[in-house]
Amino acid sequence: MDAAWELVDCGDGRRLERFGTLLVDRPAPGADRPRRDPGGWAGATTFRAGRGWAAADGGPAPPDDVRVDVAGIPMLASLAAGGQVGLFPEHARHAGWLRAAVHARPGTGFGDAGPDVGAPPAVLNLFAYTGLLTFVAAGSGATVTHVDASRPAVQWARRNAQANGSADRPIRWIVDDALAFLRREARRERAYDGLILDPPSYGHGREGGHAGAFRLDRDIDALLSAAAAVATADAFWLISTHTLGWDVNRLATTVAAALGQPPAALDRVALDVPAASGARLSLGAAARFDPRQAKPR
Repeated sequence: MDAAWELVDCGDGRRLERFGTLLVDRPAPGADRPRRDPGGWAGATTFRAGRGWAAADGGPAPPDDVRVDVAGIPMLASLAAGGQVGLFPEHARHAGWLRAAVHARPGTGFGDAGPDVGAPPAVLNLFAYTGLLTFVAAGSGATVTHVDASRPAVQWARRNAQANGSADRPIRWIVDDALAFLRREARRERAYDGLILDPPSYGHGREGGHAGAFRLDRDIDALLSAAAAVATADAFWLISTHTLGWDVNRLATTVAAALGQPPAALDRVALDVPAASGARLSLGAAARFDPRQAKPR
């Protein structure tokens, strides 16, 4: 059985997490209260800005991948640049909702020649990173287009697919800028039955391409408008952000306006995670909308 992820403690701008036998101490801007378990941090592999990762004894950090079960899906965690580990475990709370949304759309989809009643639902995952929700959707019966501007992130996602048995599922892997990709898909008259978006606060365009940098505060309206242009009439939407200043109400109101829906029609999900110590860490916000009102199974 693969090891589980656990938030052990948080506070003083840091988060302490366990990935199997690997204990990790890294920054967490939302952890603005004192630590609950100060003694539990000893022995952690630590990330410091400007210095990178180091083991507790000051030596090199462990280089190997760790297999971690998130929402029943094996994922590969590894110590990456910028304090990342290749996982956003808080997205596990969307798994039941996403599986139900896919199951509510049997026999729909969009083939190369147009709408195809016999095709499985087509899901677009933008800013898809290492693919947790891609695998949830694909494992539920959807065909998935996985898009991220970072080639290393897409390569990592493909390694995850090998690790969790998804390599043969109908997943299209795309390295591209999200807005540029959406506009091309609209010109191709392609449409999707479900859209998943996890835009960063700030992001570069496709590596080696000409797309400009993305800024959530400036570009979210353009992003949502472009995404709406490739959505089927009753598509489901899952949108999350980890940007400070975007709480569930602000996000839901923004998304509702883009979809022409009343804000009350959207599910509002605070991406808060409880720690074993009793602390609680805020990791962002999400808004979900499914006109078929699918419920988690």
